[in-house]
Amino acid sequence: MPYAFIQDVPANEPMYREIRAMLPSEPPDGMVAHLVIKRDTGLQYVDVWATEADWTRFRDDHVEPAVRAVLTGHGITHDHSMVSSQPIEIIDAWLGAESPD
Repeated sequence: MPYAFIQDVPANEPMYREIRAMLPSEPPDGMVAHLVIKRDTGLQYVDVWATEADWTRFRDDHVEPAVRAVLTGHGITHDHSMVSSQPIEIIDAWLGAESPD
């Protein structure tokens, strides 16, 4: 069963780009989709993964170390209480072959 979530983070696009540059260039095992949306309060991620275990492994091995490094470089404490995340139920995901960037 796929695992999906929406996450709001108090970050800006340049910070996201720094974090993204520290992640593997190839899509990780289990990732179906990762969307980043600009909001007034920061960024919002919409992620779909094959399983929650795939997301957890990638988060722990790659995302958390990159986020910690970037925030530390900006003098910001990595405070999970500033991030809101909620699981969502995916009915369908129809993805094209091209990336928008």
